[in-house]
Amino acid sequence: MNPPSHTQSDLQDVRSAQPAERTWPAVSVVMPVLNEERHLDDAVRHILTQDYPGELELVLAIGPSRDRTEEIAHRLAASDQRIRVVANPTGRTPQGLNIAIRASQYSIIVRVDGHSLLPPDYVRAAVETMEQTGADNVGGIMAAEGVTPFEQAVARAMTSKLGVGNARFHTGGEPGEVETVYLGTFRRSALERVGYYDETFVRAQDWEMNHRIRQTGGRIFFTPRMKVTYRPRPNLRALAKQYFHTGRWRRVVGREHQGTLNLRYLAPPLAVVAMAAGAVVGLFGFWPGWILPGGYALAMIAGAAVEGRGLPVAAWVRLPLVFATMHVSWGVGFLTSPPGLGQPKPNKS
Repeated sequence: MNPPSHTQSDLQDVRSAQPAERTWPAVSVVMPVLNEERHLDDAVRHILTQDYPGELELVLAIGPSRDRTEEIAHRLAASDQRIRVVANPTGRTPQGLNIAIRASQYSIIVRVDGHSLLPPDYVRAAVETMEQTGADNVGGIMAAEGVTPFEQAVARAMTSKLGVGNARFHTGGEPGEVETVYLGTFRRSALERVGYYDETFVRAQDWEMNHRIRQTGGRIFFTPRMKVTYRPRPNLRALAKQYFHTGRWRRVVGREHQGTLNLRYLAPPLAVVAMAAGAVVGLFGFWPGWILPGGYALAMIAGAAVEGRGLPVAAWVRLPLVFATMHVSWGVGFLTSPPGLGQPKPNKS
């Protein structure tokens, strides 16, 4: 039996019925880097090995580091033409981000930090989520993971509601619109629309810019598909400094953008005031005053017993102190935030 013959028209119909291969947009990854000798190699490797079919470039904005960060960055750039190194003379995060964004080429911008490790499908998940939702910025979970017992305790605190409240990028949750996300993958058009990062915000620049994106009609979208490994601060002093300055700058955001402070942000300073007042009246002989700081201490111990399940003992015993350091440092920073912090502001385009 002779095989059936196919006309040219039949062959064209078959070809047109086959799904066309999709085109993936080119992506620019930007990373401000300062004193990241310990983590930079790993962070860059996790970016360059992304399971992403489209073009990808990495722009490193290097601040004046006190370690071998700059040497490592130039070595990495020499080994891969996708990497470009630019200078960030101030060493500050928002300046470094803006420098790197302006030096980048593509219409989608992925922000990464020098101590963050991307999973292999991060960029793909970001692009797919952006296309499906139409959002201007998409982000996922800040998955803190520690190596030492102290870092393990901090990681557990940073992923618990007792430690950081109910923000989805810390504790996870369903996909949906949110106020802000960790790091973020942006449309360049949205960054240009709001004038990039406000360089007066040494901290809290993510929340502040996402607020401006939302004010101009943009959408911020959270998806648990995007999960970034975050390395916590290595000791108590560094942790206290981090949360102290975060509290200070979150109050600056509240002053500039009225109505953006809610109970989650006000709980730590209110707790600090209550404990300080209780201790003062206790010192003056009114013993019930000690109920407030004492009750807080007991609550942190009880909370650590619940939240610390599964941790090694060496990490578990550090957890109450980690909770208290995060809360008190944030609260004191918020309460002592100078009225002039963040001033003067540059003109926003």
